[in-house]
Amino acid sequence: MGNHKKAMMLFLRNSLAKLQKTYIDIFYVHMWDHSSSIKEIMDSLHILVEQEKALYLDVSDTQACIVTAAIEYAYSNGKTPFSIYQGKWSVMRRDFERDILPMARHYGMALPPRGAMGQGKFQTKSQMEERGKSGEGFRLFPGSGQTEDEVKISAALENIAGELNARAGQEKLYSISAIALAYVLTKAPRVFPIVGGRRVEHLMANIRALEIRSSKERILELEGALPLYLGFPMDFIGEDPKVSGTKGGHVLAAGAYLDWQMSEKLWAMLEGAVDV
Repeated sequence: MGNHKKAMMLFLRNSLAKLQKTYIDIFYVHMWDHSSSIKEIMDSLHILVEQEKALYLDVSDTQACIVTAAIEYAYSNGKTPFSIYQGKWSVMRRDFERDILPMARHYGMALPPRGAMGQGKFQTKSQMEERGKSGEGFRLFPGSGQTEDEVKISAALENIAGELNARAGQEKLYSISAIALAYVLTKAPRVFPIVGGRRVEHLMANIRALEIRSSKERILELEGALPLYLGFPMDFIGEDPKVSGTKGGHVLAAGAYLDWQMSEKLWAMLEGAVDV
């Protein structure tokens, strides 16, 4: 195992043989192992790209500072940079938004988050009651129920889904999973959530997320159910006003009047979609 050159070459060679392919579209450095250097990893990955065994490079489960250093090394030395970042991100698990999301925006990286639907734990009260009656548990967490945070987020998602369904005149058109997916889709461009399900209706419910356009007010409503403390220095300088639509931190606001031009249409990305 590991991210070193030999492991990398063996993994890809074996995978291509099993797939009966000569190349793959995306090659992942799946997590930072604290043992291989940025130089060795990026140089070795670039060789695979030059050999046309991999087209694009992805990194996941790695600190933003390490990914940034790796990308800058690639740019400075004529190597192939990472163009995709995968991590755990949802309306409940928003620590992803502290450093990783700004990094992805800065470098134009695509984001395929996992766990966007709470790994199946976003369930309405009635759904939980039905599970209790049928004895159905959670596949990933057998024998467990919802945490207090999962109950709070589920209630907030249910509230928005209920309002949207009332407007559509169909009781179960939009699920709380679709609202959860719409949240991450709206927060940044180039987001492609990893979804899962056991039934066709699960897939169809997830696809409904593409019809939903979340307003800034609804985003704030969801985030208010379980606030995220961004910590220093974000609590001091504030989020990027060009992205957040705010005036920035109190220091920036006190210095001068600044009329910020938003660089991304975060609150209305899907033209013609259902406005929540």
